[in-house]
Amino acid sequence: MQVSPLEPAPAPLGPWMKHWVAGRRWDPAEVDCATAVMLKILDGKCKMNPRVKVVMVALYDAVKGRPGLRLGAEVHDFIHWVCGRLARGAGATAEDPLWEQPLRQQVYEYRVLAETMISRPVMKAFKAAIRRDGVFDLPPECEPAALAEALPC
Repeated sequence: MQVSPLEPAPAPLGPWMKHWVAGRRWDPAEVDCATAVMLKILDGKCKMNPRVKVVMVALYDAVKGRPGLRLGAEVHDFIHWVCGRLARGAGATAEDPLWEQPLRQQVYEYRVLAETMISRPVMKAFKAAIRRDGVFDLPPECEPAALAEALPC
């Protein structure tokens, strides 16, 4: 089974994540961090294990409607557009030959731009905060283990 970042998080992970996101205070810089991580996943440059990627895609999906500090609607629209292109490409991923070079370049440029807007200490603090606050402490019914192997990057 191929999973696209465009698709909603596997049930019941999506609703659990939306509830988790609603239960904590979000700084706009943290929304930017989640957006940058999503761009990194799309770019195929993330070094996370597949389970963490599934959780981070669900996190991005849950926070993308919140205001960011520097990254806004343009970036979210771009991510949505890229995910749509990947979905129409029969499951093409960044490692797949169907992944077009111009699209790959655009994702790379958005990712690099996003990463330059977020300082390393801010990103580290974001990752530590979401771990501390339990984003990866999923209840068993939300565990994306069956989908983790199929994540597209």
